[in-house]
Amino acid sequence: MPKFSVVIPLYNKEKDILNTLNSLFLQTFTDFEVVIVNDGSTDKSADIVQTVKDERIQYVSKKNEGVSKTRNMGVSKAKAEHIVFLDADDYWYPTHLESLNTLVKKFPENPWYATAYEKRHHKKFISPMISPVLEKGADWMGLVPHYFENSLVDTLAWTSAVCFKKTFFEDLDGFDTAITHGAGEDTDLWLRAALAAPLAFSNRITARHNLDGSNRISHTPTLIRNFMDVDRYETYADQHPGLKTYLDLNRFSFAMQHKMAGDTATFKRFANQIAPENLTAKQRYMLKQPKQMLKLLLKGKALAETLGVRLTSFN
Repeated sequence: MPKFSVVIPLYNKEKDILNTLNSLFLQTFTDFEVVIVNDGSTDKSADIVQTVKDERIQYVSKKNEGVSKTRNMGVSKAKAEHIVFLDADDYWYPTHLESLNTLVKKFPENPWYATAYEKRHHKKFISPMISPVLEKGADWMGLVPHYFENSLVDTLAWTSAVCFKKTFFEDLDGFDTAITHGAGEDTDLWLRAALAAPLAFSNRITARHNLDGSNRISHTPTLIRNFMDVDRYETYADQHPGLKTYLDLNRFSFAMQHKMAGDTATFKRFANQIAPENLTAKQRYMLKQPKQMLKLLLKGKALAETLGVRLTSFN
């Protein structure tokens, strides 16, 4: 039995999948299998994958059903005790699985793990994730009991840098398939996981989130996406430091997306549930701005990134 099962959901990633697989097969830790689930791709993704010959690959093809069902199917096919996800347009440094294996050996009873990651905004600009945990130094690893307080800018868990014990993933019922098109599938799972157990985390950056990848689900029009139910977690806020702020920041994000899409009613529903003290002055200002001003702010953000400066409304 392999130590890790690497689950890769595949949908129309012909421009990216080979680079992603190359980063996987350059891993220094090699005791893994690969479960690639083709979610009804209509481009050449499947053809490209099937040119890669490696006995560790298990390839499955199905009709298009969305990334949550696709990941869940991949986990159901996995043989290893530990499940690792890798999106078909992301990248691992060669020591990624080695770092996760070190975490697993150091915290064998913990049910989930993650490493630090970076964000590629475009080919000339890459920035590290932002979290108070990173102030402990690049060589730190340990349990993070206060997940939400440490995930207010960038979330500690990110899909292509997280690892679950398969039994824990199944106990959590996996990704919620009612949430679609990048409208909180990942966040919803991290919430359930963090409420159940601390995250074992390594500050060593071993994965890259390619924000300029092709065919990204986050570019799906807002009004055809089914967003996660933030309210269901409100009852846990008193027992978990930072959770109420974390939930309100997700409401802020969802509110802004609906304002930009012209859905005033849904914007107001999210915005009216936010405690103002949980937002920064910048975020409160943005909530009050008209759609046209927000478009200008987004253009300014994009311009800053061309100059190598990351701007975010979350710090």
